[in-house]
Amino acid sequence: MKVTNTEEIAGETIKENLGLVKGNTIKAKHIGRDIGASLKNLVGGEVKGYTKMISEAREEAYQRMIEEAERLGADGVVNVRFSTSQVMQGAAEILAYGTAVKFK
Repeated sequence: MKVTNTEEIAGETIKENLGLVKGNTIKAKHIGRDIGASLKNLVGGEVKGYTKMISEAREEAYQRMIEEAERLGADGVVNVRFSTSQVMQGAAEILAYGTAVKFK
């Protein structure tokens, strides 16, 4: 599966647009991470626990998008984007979306 955030994939010609595909996940904060995050607010620096959590969530949403494209018989996904939103106190949704396509 070829995936890009551009409208085209070099060397490929899109013959059919199969429509929007998406994948999402919602992750909640962990109390242990909250304690570490509170300390980082005092001294500054990266909150590695949250960085890891968001990276894992992004990968999970991405894989779900790919699985949806595969179910449609797509050869690739173009115009891929990621979106993050807070859905409740301490929980965020990661959404990956793009356009599933077939190549000539």
